[in-house]
Amino acid sequence: MSYPEARYTGDSGEINVVFRPADTPADVRSPSGARTHFVATSASTRGEFGLYRMDMVPRGGGPGPHFHKTISESFFVLDGTVRLYDGAGWTDAEKGDFLYVPPGGLHGFRNDSDEPASVLILFAPGAPREEYFEKISTVARMTEEERSAFFIRHDTYWTD
Repeated sequence: MSYPEARYTGDSGEINVVFRPADTPADVRSPSGARTHFVATSASTRGEFGLYRMDMVPRGGGPGPHFHKTISESFFVLDGTVRLYDGAGWTDAEKGDFLYVPPGGLHGFRNDSDEPASVLILFAPGAPREEYFEKISTVARMTEEERSAFFIRHDTYWTD
């Protein structure tokens, strides 16, 4: 494996970094109290990746088995215990554990514990996932047609 083709062809570098302080408020707060932070969006990384931090409440649940056709998804547990589905079964992942899911890989995640949990979620390449996190709590009020269009628009295919 080798490095990809150069995407920057200048000789002196640029001032173009993006900094997000740790105390930046959550971008989305769910009705259950879970918080999602848009650490790096597809727009801020020019489509290279999206990085989100999800702070999950105790017994807060999470999405069941699903897959994506266009993006990979990776999980890195920052704190607590997060149940991760790897296509074959559920595993209790703890601080420092990592799960990589290539496109098409069955996966899910949730917090079934009595303690809060926090996880970094990386999507690559970047996709406009912000609307997904902003509106996921409203799908129960959508018609079946609206719900189906929402999940297809966000490259989410359920297996249950």
